Amino acid sequence: MACEVDAVFFADCAARSFFDQVANKWSVMILTLLSEEPARFNEMRRRLEGITHKALTQALRRLERNGLIAREVINSSPVAVEYSITELGRTLQVPFRAVYDWSIRHLDEIEQARETYDRKQAR
Repeated sequence: MACEVDAVFFADCAARSFFDQVANKWSVMILTLLSEEPARFNEMRRRLEGITHKALTQALRRLERNGLIAREVINSSPVAVEYSITELGRTLQVPFRAVYDWSIRHLDEIEQARETYDRKQAR
């Protein structure tokens, strides 16, 4: 009997490619930060505790490539680059907020599940 596989699981699925590139902690945090106001690279690096220069650079490139942020070179001395969220990027605020709200509502249950799991693993 043949097994039907949902197209989202295919390696060449556009949605899967998008999730691979955008649905990670740094991208979500960057988009959340930029939803407040545009920011420069070093400002974002200071605000996103734990992110490396390389990880921030890679995430910004992925987000720009997918049309979720815009990069603007500011002619100043020294030259600066500012990033802002695009209208397409803003459309992600509702689902991101829903996931955030869900995590806050279920934080106790999640923590309890982790403790139960860790106790089982320790045996």
